[in-house]
Amino acid sequence: MNDLEPLLERVRTAAADSENLQDPITPQSLDAAEQHLGFRLHPLLAALYTTVGNGGFGPRDALLELCDAWPSDGTDTALGNYLALASPGGSDPWWSWPAGVLPILDWGCGMMACVDCRVADGTVLLFEPNATDGEDASTAWFVDSPSLAEWLQTWLDRRGWYEEDQLDGDSDMQPWPEAAGRLR
Repeated sequence: MNDLEPLLERVRTAAADSENLQDPITPQSLDAAEQHLGFRLHPLLAALYTTVGNGGFGPRDALLELCDAWPSDGTDTALGNYLALASPGGSDPWWSWPAGVLPILDWGCGMMACVDCRVADGTVLLFEPNATDGEDASTAWFVDSPSLAEWLQTWLDRRGWYEEDQLDGDSDMQPWPEAAGRLR
């Protein structure tokens, strides 16, 4: 994690300007959240929540809180969103959510930024349900960034697809090649 310390420091500096920044969570809260999720967070994501803040920073100052006060946890948190989205036996048999893919930011209109906590780099995925025809759920998944570190760097450098001066450009996001195999 030492090699990520310069990046974490840049994130802390940028996050300090956010009016939405929440206090960091404790290691105990992180452990409890991971127990509820059933998997460990990507190490960089865990460091963000424990050393920068429990949400309220990042693109559009909108990183979701990981968790709120126990035992309640609504869908306005990453934990609550994941538990709601990944719950089996929903009303729509077509619907499924990949295990270990944690929603971290709600872009609106159903779109979410998510971190794949099962891969070493913490790939950041864009879930865009409006891109699918309703036949193949895997077509709703795109690779926003190959790693969480690169995604944060893009935000810090103001080069993200969501930035005002980037919105008119063509997105070169590629479909997530693992989507079909990871949806359950």
